[in-house]
Amino acid sequence: MATKQAFLTVEGQQKLLKELDYLREVRRKEVAERIRNANELLDTYDSPEYIDAKNEQGFVEGRILTIERILREAVIIREDAVHHEVVQIGSRVTILDEDGEQEEFTIVGSAEANARMRKISNESPVGCALLGRRAGDQLTIPVPSGVRNLTVVAVA
Repeated sequence: MATKQAFLTVEGQQKLLKELDYLREVRRKEVAERIRNANELLDTYDSPEYIDAKNEQGFVEGRILTIERILREAVIIREDAVHHEVVQIGSRVTILDEDGEQEEFTIVGSAEANARMRKISNESPVGCALLGRRAGDQLTIPVPSGVRNLTVVAVA
């Protein structure tokens, strides 16, 4: 099975490296200590505390593997490589919707998408439809709730 290419901004790469370091250096040790404590207190492998700690260990180790894979396979998008005339991964885009509401967000790879931080994935309906567009372009985008009519106001 071919893996799809992941895109990260330098900021996204740094954030994942920081999370990876935290998981390896802090969370792994905390979870190992929880497992040790559960074993010492109850001396049984079927206690709720032990099972919960082992589940958490599985989550931490799984997240470490996921981040390592993302970082190994990622294409890093550098700010100086972003063309400010055309929407691409790494672009900050200002749009105007049919209600006259203006929104600004950054197009990023799916690994660093975060709606609260105004970072949308290049694979989302809106992100995908904006790729390759320029200021002044108008587009109609099918979204889960219906259709959105947007105008690209600015690309930075």
